[in-house]
Amino acid sequence: MASNTPHHQLALPEFDAPVRLLAVVAPYYRDIAAGLLSGARAIAAQAGASLDVIEVPGALEIPAAIGIASRQAGYHGFVALGCVIRGETTHYDTVCNDSSRALTLLGLQGLCIGNGILTVENVAQAEVRADPGGQDKGGGAAAAALHLVALTRRWPAASRPATAPEADRDLIRLAGRLEGQGQA
Repeated sequence: MASNTPHHQLALPEFDAPVRLLAVVAPYYRDIAAGLLSGARAIAAQAGASLDVIEVPGALEIPAAIGIASRQAGYHGFVALGCVIRGETTHYDTVCNDSSRALTLLGLQGLCIGNGILTVENVAQAEVRADPGGQDKGGGAAAAALHLVALTRRWPAASRPATAPEADRDLIRLAGRLEGQGQA
């Protein structure tokens, strides 16, 4: 059982400049979301980071909201918080896979995201994982975002080698050809 396995946690990073995080919360299961958010707030405060909060209808909307905020607001990192509990249909698999995949793609584009979307079999599992005094997955997601923010500050964009034109960096193509590709 995973809860009996010892885990190593990195110490929170220290920052010389302010850090602004945005928690995007899907409160479909209000009590679970509240526990996740409580843990995220505590870790952000411990690191001296500010944490703003917005709510979206469900887990599938979390990546879209993070994408929008990354383009239109000045956040350094993002904390995705929500819960998906297995039901009687395959909708669970779609929501789990698609929300996780979208967050991963945003991360590969350079966004600092801590994924605290729980994917569980039942409410009891969710309660243990969301509890700030238990597994504290909300706090863990905030810590992950903070570690990624620290990493981006360690390697600022100006120090990157110019191996590709700026327009080609951080580009992710899922299928098809890019405009102008294959043309002489």
